[in-house]
Amino acid sequence: MTERIWSGRSALYLLLLPLSWLYGLISNLIRLSYRWGWRKAWRAPVPVVVVGNLTAGGNGKTPVVIWLVQALQQRGLRPGVVSRGYGGKAEGYPLVLHEQVTTQQAGDEPVLIYQRTGAAVAVSPRRKEAVKALTDRGDIDIIITDDGLQHYALARDFEIVVVDGKRRFGNGWWLPAGPMRERASRLASVDATIVNGGEAQAGELAMELIPGRAVNLKNGITCPVSALKNVVAMAGIGHPPRFFATLRQQGVVPVKEVPFADHQNYRAEVLAGLATPDQTLLMTEKDAVKARSFARENWWFLPVNAEFPPGTAETLLNRITALTARP
Repeated sequence: MTERIWSGRSALYLLLLPLSWLYGLISNLIRLSYRWGWRKAWRAPVPVVVVGNLTAGGNGKTPVVIWLVQALQQRGLRPGVVSRGYGGKAEGYPLVLHEQVTTQQAGDEPVLIYQRTGAAVAVSPRRKEAVKALTDRGDIDIIITDDGLQHYALARDFEIVVVDGKRRFGNGWWLPAGPMRERASRLASVDATIVNGGEAQAGELAMELIPGRAVNLKNGITCPVSALKNVVAMAGIGHPPRFFATLRQQGVVPVKEVPFADHQNYRAEVLAGLATPDQTLLMTEKDAVKARSFARENWWFLPVNAEFPPGTAETLLNRITALTARP
């Protein structure tokens, strides 16, 4: 129902417009309070790059963060990543990730980024605290924030917005009548717009999420995803239909598709009941970081990587790398 309302296919959004106007008023006042100097943003001792969304969830933001961190590492830089840690609850903040930190403590996306990149990652509801926890180490050249475009308490040097190229901005209204955290006009003030799938418009950078080989959660072996049989597909991400569509594009037609809420916490008995022993339970990598500790032999995940047309991302990387050369 939410998808129909936000896409404009249902007129029920009209009933929610008063709440959207209130949301928009509050969000604009917060932003203007920093722009006009009523409130002061904290500036980190190293450059800060925000990778965020204008809409609620499911745009491919985290794969872009992973791509950016790995690309900067290949250039010899030492990026650190900060996140709010949505879905996790730690005994104290800031929490700097290490091998023993769980998704229950840090949230799924920070753990996924840490495992994929090996970069320093810290979480805190107050991103300033997470940034300090990393920069106090003295070995960080640049900070990448996973989400936080609307967290104006943290000053930033570069803003990247990731847009779902197929859904774009739906009916264009603020939450809850539409999917917008900020209106589309905000794109005029960001440094780069990356479009995930669909057709990029003038000035936007096209990107695709390309699936890799399927990975077994229990033993780590890999195979082409098309080799998996009797697949039950599950996804607890911002837009589960994207994952199911990816599987069909790879020649996998699931016998069942099970969507979960974004950042869903899983119990072993619930996932165990989704697929019989002769079936394959196939999930996203974001789901896998939460299920690996109690995985079964027939559980697999499909990693995806952000990829750009050859040469098109070099200018973006050069601009971000140049931030670290400033005195």
